[in-house]
Amino acid sequence: MKKSVLIMALASVVAFTACKENASDKVSEENVAAAADRDANAGKFPEMTFDETEFDFGTIDQGTNVEHTFTFTNTGEAPLVIVDAKSSCGCTVPEYTKEPVAPGATGEMLVKFNGSGKNQVSKTVTITANTQQGKETIKIKAFVNPKEGTGGAPVQTK
Repeated sequence: MKKSVLIMALASVVAFTACKENASDKVSEENVAAAADRDANAGKFPEMTFDETEFDFGTIDQGTNVEHTFTFTNTGEAPLVIVDAKSSCGCTVPEYTKEPVAPGATGEMLVKFNGSGKNQVSKTVTITANTQQGKETIKIKAFVNPKEGTGGAPVQTK
């Protein structure tokens, strides 16, 4: 017991006396300038501005694959990074650029829809990005004519 206490005491003495470097000696003008630049840019965010946030495929037949490309511009002050894009349903698949989009540059989001469902359908794609809001949304919609013999005629509104 006495030996273990003595060993712990010696280990503590070595640990506390081994670090005699002064932390302030490690601060250089270069590190201070980099930190100041980082802090100045901390309030700058990218901003996703879409040419359109909703697209209507019109009337399509059930099971028809359609797709639309949404174009956006980074109107913010920092590079835009899309982290993820998910749809409200497995029938809609978004594809997006994995590379950062520089301020002023444009990017594309391809949305594919497999024509499932019947009658009027609407799907939402939620985009997770490094914008100030953190999430952006776009929508697609279509009127899906059911296949022959699947029951139920399409309901048209006047």
